[in-house]
Amino acid sequence: MPRLVLTVIGDDRSGLVEALANVVTNHGGNWEHSQMAELAGKFAGIVVVSVPSDRADELSAALGDLEGLLEVSAHPAAEAETVEAAEARHALTIDLVGNDHPGIVHDVSAVFARHGLSIETIETETRDAPMAGGRLFEAHVVVGLPPSAQVAQIRGDLERLATELLVDLDVNED
Repeated sequence: MPRLVLTVIGDDRSGLVEALANVVTNHGGNWEHSQMAELAGKFAGIVVVSVPSDRADELSAALGDLEGLLEVSAHPAAEAETVEAAEARHALTIDLVGNDHPGIVHDVSAVFARHGLSIETIETETRDAPMAGGRLFEAHVVVGLPPSAQVAQIRGDLERLATELLVDLDVNED
């Protein structure tokens, strides 16, 4: 069965997930994986669904019926990786905390790009700093490691950057 990646955004209110799930189910689709959240008054997410080949176009067209409630775009998913490839894959998990200022995500993602690493997940947030005032920036990032990755070099570059940015950094290899 082909898989579709759906990108979703709309004004936050109750019933959004149900409305999307109804369209998917009514067209023979199966909701496989999703990440969704309310951010700044918007509900946004990404959903992977599988759908019978003969109903994929029908499902994509029906998603347009959600206009006014949700903006949904459907994209064909990449071919699924083999079980062997998934088991052989390694990752780095990076947790970062420090005073918030512009450019942190740019600087950290530049290290990943220089090493040819792909971000698998990234979660960031800012919050009030207890006791000291100001804002704290927190990030949790998982990056895929190709077999040729030089983990010591990557770790060293991230640690140098953490010193420059004055942030606490924790790097773990999975």
